[in-house]
Amino acid sequence: MRQVLADLLELTKPRITVFVVLTAFLGFAAGTDGPLSGLDPLLLLHTLLGTALVASGTSAFNEIAEVDLDRRMARTATRPLPAGRLPFGGAVAFATLLSLLGVAELWVFANGVTAFLAALTLTSYVFVYTPMKTRSPLSTIVGAVPGALPPLGGYTAAAGAIGAPGLALFAILFLWQMPHFYAIGWRHREDYGAAGFRILSTVDPTGRSSARHALAFGLLLVPVSVLPTALGTAGLVYAAGAFLLSAWFAGTAVRFFRETTDRAAKSMFLASIAWLPAIVVLLLADRVSGG
Repeated sequence: MRQVLADLLELTKPRITVFVVLTAFLGFAAGTDGPLSGLDPLLLLHTLLGTALVASGTSAFNEIAEVDLDRRMARTATRPLPAGRLPFGGAVAFATLLSLLGVAELWVFANGVTAFLAALTLTSYVFVYTPMKTRSPLSTIVGAVPGALPPLGGYTAAAGAIGAPGLALFAILFLWQMPHFYAIGWRHREDYGAAGFRILSTVDPTGRSSARHALAFGLLLVPVSVLPTALGTAGLVYAAGAFLLSAWFAGTAVRFFRETTDRAAKSMFLASIAWLPAIVVLLLADRVSGG
């Protein structure tokens, strides 16, 4: 039973779920009027729980859809489904249960807009992005859309409707994902190629396309990252910190552009991992201090 529970947890990709919940919390904070001490803790709990359930269900459905592809890649062949440790039907039932519970949680305890965004995240990721990965390099850009929806969902849960600050967070997270994805794609290009994924690192083995795209999106992130201040939901403390953090992140993309190597890709990947929680902490600290 312990092994089954461990495999079910692995099916949900918990590390990704943590990042999704973190960005939803960021959106919730941005959507809360006045000081953060005035946020609704019960609404926040339901928002994060519902978001976590939908994110977990989405990841599980992704592994279900890609089980045959995962068998071809060394880094994913030991996952529960390709390794045969979980029954396929049981995995489908588990993913369905998580997804339905998550959307219902948001519908009942948050609002319909937030529940719709969560459902849109799931369907676009599983039914559009996932099959597209074996057909077109544009899948990376398409996949960044559901990846950027959770902060918007967090915002709508607190604010009650879609607004410019929430859309700004969507744009920021969309741009952040691109260098992050291109770094992963380049570092695991052989595995992806063996599985039949058509991403930039497999259709252009020189890496120049991956490097150009990472650089373009990384540089664009620098000015976009300060939008919360321009919209009045953050102060100058956030603006200065976000600019410096994003410029540093973009610098790793510049390095990857100059020397398209595994080492440069790893640096860009690690920078992307550090950038996200730093931005969250920065925005929260700015809100607490009053900018």
